[in-house]
Amino acid sequence: MLIEILGSGCPKCFETERRARQAVKLAGIEADVTHVTDVRAMAERGVLATPAVAIDGAVKLSGSVPSVAELVTVLINHLAAAEPPDGTD
Repeated sequence: MLIEILGSGCPKCFETERRARQAVKLAGIEADVTHVTDVRAMAERGVLATPAVAIDGAVKLSGSVPSVAELVTVLINHLAAAEPPDGTD
């Protein structure tokens, strides 16, 4: 799983990154957390407000610093949506 924090590098963006790393640990999943500061890359994804959080390329949250609990929920929901409906591969 790839989690990207999209933002200019402001304190809110760094706090979102810190919380995302904490959420990954709490959820017990393996993920790479990166920070994207390229304005052009953010615009291509339709991000108008930062910080934003993208998981595996899809923007899931934007415009505020999410709580750790909110991030854990988003991560778990993303994983659940990626699983086949009958639980098989």
